[in-house]
Amino acid sequence: MYAIVKTGGKQYQVAVGDRLRVEKLSGNVGDPVELDQVLLLADEETVFVGRPVLDTAKVTATIAEQGKRKKILVFKKKRRKGYRRMQGHRQHFTTLLINDISA
Repeated sequence: MYAIVKTGGKQYQVAVGDRLRVEKLSGNVGDPVELDQVLLLADEETVFVGRPVLDTAKVTATIAEQGKRKKILVFKKKRRKGYRRMQGHRQHFTTLLINDISA
């Protein structure tokens, strides 16, 4: 069984036991999280598609990690003008461990 869930403006395919890295969610490590925007739910023989979401379906997960991604560098330059700017950015993320998918 798997589901398509929406969180942080993105869609992810998840199954029980998966580890999923999503945009930052509030909470501490070990806290339960309920993802209720389930767009699709499928098992071996049936597929349920929401319009746009399934009202009764939900995915429960546990926060496994809170952290920051690797630093990316943003560099701006205008030629022949002496204009140079360098800036770094580290995006926050949350790793979820999928525990249960219920319809």
